[in-house]
Amino acid sequence: MKKLIFIFLLASISMHAQDKRHEKIKALKTAYITEKLALTSTEAEKFWPIYNNYDDKFHELRKKERNEIFQKLRGGLDDLTDAEANELIDKNLSIESSQLEQKKQMIAELRNVISPKKIIILKKTEDDFKRELLSRYKHGKDDKDPK
Repeated sequence: MKKLIFIFLLASISMHAQDKRHEKIKALKTAYITEKLALTSTEAEKFWPIYNNYDDKFHELRKKERNEIFQKLRGGLDDLTDAEANELIDKNLSIESSQLEQKKQMIAELRNVISPKKIIILKKTEDDFKRELLSRYKHGKDDKDPK
């Protein structure tokens, strides 16, 4: 019984740490995007609810992908049958299709809020943020803002 309580406590602490890390990254991303897009206060007021809504949906899709696909791969690729591999491919394509549909909906809504040029800058900014975040993580500098 003590082992079960310990495992539960450890899992809870791990999930809390992941949530804190996710929130910290989200805050850094918000500042980074705001700066790079040079959003006016009017634009920001309309932009962030739309962006955050879709960002949360993208996060859930990535989590679903991790849970459904990568959990299956933990046993290793050697034991994967062709049928299981085809199932994973289909799940991955379905998730990617959902992500694309979400992206299209977000862009359609953002076209009413910011200029098309800023939408293009947004894509580049998101890519730059990811690259900078990965670079800082790789070099052990995750405590600084990516800029």
